Amino acid sequence: MQRKFDICGIPAILWGDPSNRLFLYVHGKLSSKEAAASFAPIAAEKGYQTLSFDLAQHGERKDDARLDVFSGTRDLNAMADYAFSRWQRVSLYACSIGAYFSLQAYASRPFEKALFQSPIADMGYLVGQMMRWFRVTPEELKEKGEIDTPVDPLRWDYYQYIQAHPVEKWPIPTAILYGGKDNLQSPEVMEAFSRRFHAKLTVSPDSEHPFMGPGDGKLVENWLRENI
Repeated sequence: MQRKFDICGIPAILWGDPSNRLFLYVHGKLSSKEAAASFAPIAAEKGYQTLSFDLAQHGERKDDARLDVFSGTRDLNAMADYAFSRWQRVSLYACSIGAYFSLQAYASRPFEKALFQSPIADMGYLVGQMMRWFRVTPEELKEKGEIDTPVDPLRWDYYQYIQAHPVEKWPIPTAILYGGKDNLQSPEVMEAFSRRFHAKLTVSPDSEHPFMGPGDGKLVENWLRENI
């Protein structure tokens, strides 16, 4: 069972039969709300509905917002307001940059638990890596404001935000699935995050960031069944 509708102008899907328990599903880059199609049936087995939605520049979004921490946290807060006003118990699933937005938006929200797949737990690390890869200095970025790269544009306003807003609080019980060949976050970054916030870290040594290699689909499914 699924129902498509808009929340504050954001396209969303509610999956599953009525329940007082919900998973809010936050997709990653190059994905959409429909990616929850493989997650929602597993959550339903455990008695949860799933609410997924399109981030800026993804899926059916027609507005002019850019996919960044500013639009991301605004959208995530709108979704959390909707979820917590309608369900008694709310948990969180977030993937990749969706996890970073969640870390920025949800540290004070009463989620029961969180599942992070390939999370960008340290955006400062990723942006620093990109600046080294493409030989961009902070001074050059400040002067130009925005510099295109083969990965994503580097932006001075984003760089300033990251420096001013490190993740310092995350009290939500969290399970993490991380690929040992993830090139966006190092093992050291993921281990440090997990230690600091007492997260349950599962590492798949041969998996990359997208978890789209041979056998990864079953691995993700097993991890979800264990942790939902």
